[in-house]
Amino acid sequence: MPRLILLLALLLPPACFAETLHIPIGQQGAGSLSLPQLGESQRSVLERFGLADEEHPSIGNPPITRWDYREFTVYFEYKHVINSVRHHQPGADKIDKE
Repeated sequence: MPRLILLLALLLPPACFAETLHIPIGQQGAGSLSLPQLGESQRSVLERFGLADEEHPSIGNPPITRWDYREFTVYFEYKHVINSVRHHQPGADKIDKE
């Protein structure tokens, strides 16, 4: 019995001191910036945002193309958006502790 109490005393305290960290990844970049949406065409992205700073050639099958803008990157499958990602903005990665 004393061994069980000792074992519990050694295992439980670390759990009592755990902290939750919140990293606001989804809040990086300009909050008002509307990103290209899933299924949007390359032509539509080009009309809304202009020429990309860098356009990478298609890779793989199906072909995935990447356009890099100053604040975000757009990924296309064939000629349609499959994902848009904001770039990391220094100073936007503050860690909040509860």
